Amino acid sequence: MNDLALSTADAGSSVGACEMVWPLRHITLAGLSWPVPDAPKPAKLPVIMLHGWLDNSLTFSKIAPELAQWSSLYAVDMAGHGHSGHRPAGQSYQLMDYVADLAELIETHFCESGQFEQVDVVGHSLGGIVGALYAAAFPERVRKLVMIDSLGALSRPVSETVPQLRKSIKKRIAGSGRPAVYPDVVTAAKVREGGLSPLSHEAALALIRRNLKPEDGGYGWRTDARLRHPSPLMMTEEQVLASLKAVKAPTLFVRAQEGLLANREGLDSRADAMPNLHTVDVPGGHHCHLDGHTRPVVDAVRHFLENE
Repeated sequence: MNDLALSTADAGSSVGACEMVWPLRHITLAGLSWPVPDAPKPAKLPVIMLHGWLDNSLTFSKIAPELAQWSSLYAVDMAGHGHSGHRPAGQSYQLMDYVADLAELIETHFCESGQFEQVDVVGHSLGGIVGALYAAAFPERVRKLVMIDSLGALSRPVSETVPQLRKSIKKRIAGSGRPAVYPDVVTAAKVREGGLSPLSHEAALALIRRNLKPEDGGYGWRTDARLRHPSPLMMTEEQVLASLKAVKAPTLFVRAQEGLLANREGLDSRADAMPNLHTVDVPGGHHCHLDGHTRPVVDAVRHFLENE
């Protein structure tokens, strides 16, 4: 039963999705698509969906089938996550490299043919950060942007630049510890239930099967362990504000009432920096689009994307 839960076919068909593979020049990205039902060609712009740190495209498995009634959705496993490729040895996972991956993906697989000149971008957490940076750098490519419990990159004061660099390099030299192996998927799901952004057991089970692989008679993480290494360089708050100010597309900030940003200081200045920002509060925690009652998220995102 566990092998079936981890199979490529099941990862797509169980949520009404199709497996996707997008070769780029230096890495191959994978993901899931939800095409518009009974439509040979999508009538609307495609929606690119980006998951959070250590998650994968299955994070959208609850809201995507309903949103796909309106437009075709493409949920991407970002590099090092899910079924996508890992960075080569000697490289790490820089925030701006995710933005470059997204830019190449959209140019090569969505806009190069001339069928589409723009896309809509929906991102959760890290995915929202990447989507916002892409929208800032390539405003001509993004019609609308949705950020779920996400409002700009993590920042550090300039005084922490050198200590952050030292910490990152020391971890790179030390490397990652011995990877954990779990006897079954349920045990792995229980591990994922805790942490910075807790999940219910049902949500953890739905999410992690795409991040696992059979290993030594049990299951290990498919996710690249280097994703947990600290970044050598982080943006300052001034840089974050400048990037948000550069986003020209109409933007929806879906703020979870019990999410990671619910009580975070300094968000008002970030919201004020965005010239065309709409904010909606929804019930739930950081994974409000996956865990618990997701209807408010579906309604908010769909209304925002559908209305001109």
